[in-house]
Amino acid sequence: MLKINEVEMGKSYACRFKTQTILDEKGLPVTPLSSNTIKGPGVYESLGILTQRDLTNNLVKLVDEPTKIEFVVPIDDIWDIDEIEWVEPLGS
Repeated sequence: MLKINEVEMGKSYACRFKTQTILDEKGLPVTPLSSNTIKGPGVYESLGILTQRDLTNNLVKLVDEPTKIEFVVPIDDIWDIDEIEWVEPLGS
């Protein structure tokens, strides 16, 4: 796995991450469009696509793959960084 300072501009990367946020009863982040019951604050862990990094402030911006929600998280809360390759789904 890569370290955040090994990430190269122009390439795509994904990583595991955790963040403190408001969760619903299914353990998913709550959004204004959520129809599930709010459970309350909790730690959410998932897989995200890196979209921006700020090494000065030790932050990354990423898009959670399952929910498509954008998060900004500390670099200390990401791991398993790896390069990804985008492919078209079969039948496209």
